[in-house]
Amino acid sequence: MDKFKAMETFVRIVEAGSLSGAAGRLGTSLAAVVRSLAALERSLGVRLLNRTTRRIALTEEGREYLERCRRILAEVEEADAALSDRRLRPSGRLAVTAPVMFGRLHVAPVLTEFLVAHPEMRADLLLVDRVMDLLEEGLDLAVRIGALPDSSLVAKPVGSCRRVLCASPDFVAAHADQLRQPDGAQPLKAVHFAGLDSGHEWTLARGGPPVRIPLAEVFSTNHVDAALEACRKGLGCGRFLSYQVRDDLAAGRLLRLWPEWEPEAVPVQLVFPHSRLLSVRVRAFVDWAEPRLTARLGDELIQAGVGSPSTPKV
Repeated sequence: MDKFKAMETFVRIVEAGSLSGAAGRLGTSLAAVVRSLAALERSLGVRLLNRTTRRIALTEEGREYLERCRRILAEVEEADAALSDRRLRPSGRLAVTAPVMFGRLHVAPVLTEFLVAHPEMRADLLLVDRVMDLLEEGLDLAVRIGALPDSSLVAKPVGSCRRVLCASPDFVAAHADQLRQPDGAQPLKAVHFAGLDSGHEWTLARGGPPVRIPLAEVFSTNHVDAALEACRKGLGCGRFLSYQVRDDLAAGRLLRLWPEWEPEAVPVQLVFPHSRLLSVRVRAFVDWAEPRLTARLGDELIQAGVGSPSTPKV
C-alpha cells in the first residue's frame, strides 16, 4: 500500500463528504477509493470513518489522524513549492466560511479581489451564521467573530466589532421617556435577531451592577436583514453587531441607544488550523486578507460612529 497516497485519499474523502466525491476529485474510481481506505484502516488497526448509506462521519481516531495527515500533506506541498514558482503563484481551491452578512459585506469582496489577482486559484465561500468545524467540513479557513475556544486552531485578529442597541428615529420619538436611561422597570418593545441574543432580556453594564432589560418581543427572526428591516420600520428596538448596522447608522435610519452601556468590543479573526505548515494557497490568502479586512473594519467603526462623541443619543 502506498501510505502517502492512502493518506491523501482519506483527506479527500473527508473534504468531499463522500467516497464518490473523493473519487471525482482524485480522478480515480470509487472502487479504488474504497480499497485505499480499507487498506489504510487495516494498517492502522482502527476505524477512521463511520459510514452509512447517507453520510460519513469521522471517528475520534479519524479526527486525530486527519489533522496529522493534513500536516504531512502540507509539508510535502511546501517542499514541492520550494522547488517551483508556486510560492509566487498560488493555485488550487480554497474553501472559506464566514457569517452571512459579514461575508457578504467584507469577505466576498476581498476574496473576489484575491481571485482576480491570482488567476490560478479557485474558491468556495460558505456563508452561514453558525460555527463550522473546519476539519470535518473540509474548510481551509474561517472568519469568526468572538473569542476562540478551540486551542487547536490559530487566529489572526483583523479588527473588532461590538453589540449595538438601536431603534428608528420614529420609535425613539414615540418612546422617549422609556429610552432616556436603562432601568429595566418595564418591558421594552424589541425586534429579536435570533443569531445574536436569546430574546428574553438584554443585559447592560457600565462598570457597576448590570441592568437587565425585559423584552416585549414584537418580531423574531433568524435572518439579520429581516430583523433590520423590522427595526427600521419602528416595530421595536434591536440589538445587532456594529458591522450589521453600519450603513443604517451612517444614514440616520437607525439611532444608537445608550452607547455608554455597550459591552466591550469582540475580536474579528481569521481562523485556520496548522499554523506551522500552512498550504501555499491558505498562506497567500491570509497574507492578502489580513490587511484588507483590517482596513475595512477600521473604516466601518468610524462610519458606524462607534466611540464617536457625535453619535446620536437619546
